[in-house]
Amino acid sequence: MNLSIIAVFSYGILAIVGGIIGYIQANSQVSLLSGSISGLLLIFTAYFQLQGQGWALILAAFITAVLVVVFAFRLAKTRKFMPAGLMTILGMLALTVMVNQLVTGK
Repeated sequence: MNLSIIAVFSYGILAIVGGIIGYIQANSQVSLLSGSISGLLLIFTAYFQLQGQGWALILAAFITAVLVVVFAFRLAKTRKFMPAGLMTILGMLALTVMVNQLVTGK
């Protein structure tokens, strides 16, 4: 198992947990739905990466990039580090690992 699979899986779990926390704290059904959908998509792409499917890493990088943009805009709007800042930083870290995997092929 390589580092990109771990990064994708971890960020997917984090998205799901964040959606659940958003629902519990703010009664935000949008957080629950978007966190669950994006998290599950990331977990599925991690699974398909384990199966050797090259397209899965590209899809995971795209989903993560979209999430980073969304959370960066949310951070700029709210000026609150939690959860937008944390998700932006961790998303950029995960995206860096994914892009490195795509570029180097290792």
